[in-house]
Parts: sequence; structure tokens; C-alpha cells
Amino acid sequence: MDHFHKLKHQVRNYIFLLGGLTLIVMVGGSWLVRSMYPDHDTLISIILLIVGFPAVWGVALILSDYALKPLDTVWRAILHVTPGHTSTAPPDLDKSKIGQELVKTLALQIYQLASTSDSLKTQAAPIQAGATANELTDDLPLPVVAVSKDQIITFANDAALKYLGLPKESVVQKNLYSVFDLSFSDENTLDSWLADCRANKATDQRSWQHARLKLADQTTIKQFDLAAAYSKGNPNGVEVLLGIFDQTTRYQADDNSLDFLALAVHELRTPLTALRGYIEIFQDDLGPSFNAEQIEFMRRMQASAQQLTAFVGNILNVARIEEGQLSLQLHEENLVEIIKDAADALSLAGKLRGVTINYTVDSGLPTVGVDKISITEVLNNLIDNAIKYSGTAKVITVHASVNSEGLVETTVHDDGVGIPASVMPTLFEKFHRNHQNQAKIGGTGLGLYLCSALIKAHGGNIWLKSKEGQGTTVGFTVQPYSALAGKLKDSNNKDITRNAHGWIKNHSLYRR
Repeated sequence: MDHFHKLKHQVRNYIFLLGGLTLIVMVGGSWLVRSMYPDHDTLISIILLIVGFPAVWGVALILSDYALKPLDTVWRAILHVTPGHTSTAPPDLDKSKIGQELVKTLALQIYQLASTSDSLKTQAAPIQAGATANELTDDLPLPVVAVSKDQIITFANDAALKYLGLPKESVVQKNLYSVFDLSFSDENTLDSWLADCRANKATDQRSWQHARLKLADQTTIKQFDLAAAYSKGNPNGVEVLLGIFDQTTRYQADDNSLDFLALAVHELRTPLTALRGYIEIFQDDLGPSFNAEQIEFMRRMQASAQQLTAFVGNILNVARIEEGQLSLQLHEENLVEIIKDAADALSLAGKLRGVTINYTVDSGLPTVGVDKISITEVLNNLIDNAIKYSGTAKVITVHASVNSEGLVETTVHDDGVGIPASVMPTLFEKFHRNHQNQAKIGGTGLGLYLCSALIKAHGGNIWLKSKEGQGTTVGFTVQPYSALAGKLKDSNNKDITRNAHGWIKNHSLYRR
């Protein structure tokens, strides 16, 4: 209440100051009139000075009380419902003269909010008295796990224990990574995120799609989306809270589709090899006697055989990546020759669509440390995509240079149909394609996924820029051989072996 009286006193002073200034102006005016008209009676000025200021103060008292009456009413209503001020009587809402309807509405809202708050406190009392946060979380159907800064599981709700298939004593107070055998689809793992949080952040949140968990029986694989919340120095001892959203059925369907495709296309390899052999024989032995139409038929057959070979190779390599069975051997290679071979191999497919493949290489381009077969496959996929999506464009450009980071960068550019912005975020995922032209342009939705996995296995990056109707540019980087030469010396090996399994284990911080 003291605050309100202080406000009233300030308003009263402002009114008095305003009235006093008005009075001074009036007296000053009367003196001015007297100087202009000597016969003017000065008695009026004297009366104004004697009577004016008390009158102005009285007016200030009345106006301040009257003007602040609505605020006084609301203030008394707040005090009446505030704990510790129960002695304050509720205001008479019917006596408000100014803004009576507004004042009544505000006061009634205050009473209603206070009543609701009391009701919630009454309902929450049993929880505050007996239930804990852990007990409340047990009722959630979502698996939830709390982890300390020492990576010890301090809590796992009933849903989490059921999901893991383990009793509480085998989970709680155990190291996170001794219980959760986690794998992620790229290097952005839970470990790497936590390391960044501990170094740079006080709080943070993160989610991952398509994570894998191998259960204690070492045979069952769960697939899920993971959400995590980080809080440094949390007083309750919980540094990370994890929530698991099971997607095993959904993701397993993708895996089953891939397994079926891999099994099916594997049987195509033998007849496909025979088909390509027959085409080569026809071209070598009978080619000179073919007429123009027959030559065109042979060109189309050869291009189709190449496309089918690429399709089979993509399916089988993606299956190997998913199973962790695809290894790369990095050697010193001339990237110019690899680009030339890829462009020449796909030139026939380009000609059938009226597209020319050009390639340019900056002078002084260093040799690169790559797996030649895998990088050729990456270039074949990117150039083949550029051909298929070239639209009315007639030229595809492949360019290689050294970027600002010292990495060798290769780009494949076309001026074709482009890609809608809505499709861009998922292009490097399995089976994801532009839905607008799936019926018109063939493909598996695995090419860019395979390219991404192979380039990351090389220690490089892959990126894509596109605008619908204005073409697409896809680029990737690999390391110069000089950057790998030291590793080759240290290891006493002729090459560096890397896995392109696509799944990163998350055990780097666990110490038994």
C-alpha cells in the first residue's frame, strides 16, 4: 500500500506544480497589464498571490484522489488476494466513478485467477508431499533416461527398462555406454554433441533420426529417433535427459526393402555381364557393316547396359555400407584421369539425350588420396543424375580445383529442371527422390545417399545447390595425397583402409 500512496503523492505534486505555474503566468500577466495601463488596480494581483496557491493545492488534492480512484480499487483487489495481506478489505466495486465497467472486469479477473491458483495448489499438494519427478515420469509411455555429468544413469523410467529388456539394477547407476550400445548414421553422435555442449554451452537441445541400439542379447537391433536436453551444473545432478521414440517398424521396412533389392539385383549380375559382352562383340565384329539405324540401336543398347550396371552397383554397394562390409583403399591418384574416364563413359548416355559433357581442371591440381573405384562411382552417379535431370539444357560441366581450405573440390553443374526447396533436406537419404518427377525420370533414390557415404568415408564433404527451373550444382571434396602421405609413412602401409559403413559407434567416452 505504501507504493500506491507514493504514487498518489507524486501525482498530487505534478498537479500542484502545473497549477502553480498557471497561477504564476496569470500574476505575471496582471503585472504586464499594470505596466501598460498604470491605472490598473494591483489589488487583483495581490489577491491572486495570497489565495491562489492554497486553492491550487486543494484542487491538486481533489484531482489526485479522483484520477487515481480506479487504480486504487484494482490495487486493493490485488492486496486482498495476496498472501500476507488478508487484513486488507476488498474494495467496493460499485463506488467506482471513473471506468467503473473496466475496473469491475479487472477486479473479477484477479479474484478468478486467485481462486484457480488456490485450486491448483490443493490438487498439487499430494504430489509435492509424496510423489517425486521420477515417479511421475514412470507414468509416461515414452522411454526416458537421466544421465549425470559422469555418464552414470541416475534414472530410467519403466518404459525405458521395458524397451531395454533389463531390470532396474542392470541399468540405474551404470555407465550410459555400458547399457546403450548406440550407433548413428554419421559423425554427429551423442558423444560429439555432449563434448560441444560441455565446452561451449550452458543448456542445449538436440535430436537424431534413425539411431540404432544393440540390446544386451547382441542380436536384437532397435531403431529409433533420439531427443536430448543438456543442462550444465544442474542442481539435481542430471546433466542430460534422453527421450527415445521407437521407429523400429518404420526403419526396418526400409532395410527390408534394401535387402530384397540387393538379393534381386545380385542375380542380375551374371546375365548383365553376358549382355555387355555380346554388345561389345557385335560392335567389334559387326559394327563396320551396320547401317546408321543399326548403329543407333547399338548405342542405345550399350547406354542401357551401362545404366543397368550402375543400378546394380548402387544397390549392392548401399547394402554393403549398411552391413559394414564396404572398405575403401586410398591410394595416390590423378583426379584429372578419373574425371576424364567418367565423362567418357557417360558421353554415350549424354548423346542420346543431346547433352554434351564438358570438364575443366585448374592448372597445378595436386594428386588426391582416394579409392579410385569409389570416386569413379561417385562421379558416375552425379553425372548420370545431371543427364537425367538436364531437361532442355545441352551442356553439363565438371570442374575440379583446390578450394580455400586446401581440399580438392569437384563440382558437377547442369542448367536443367532443378530441385524444389521442399525436397532438398532429404536428398541424401535413402529412397528419397523428387516426388514431382518420379514417374517421368527413373531412379532408385540411392545414388546421392551412396555418394554421400563414400565421400564421408574419404574424409570429405558433399553438398548440393539447386533452384527449381534453374539447374543444379553438386560438389564434393577429397584430400590431397600430400595430406595423407604422412599417415602412410607412419603406418608402413601402401594404402589407407577406411570403412564406409555409414554407422558411427558411440563408445569413445566409455572406459571399462
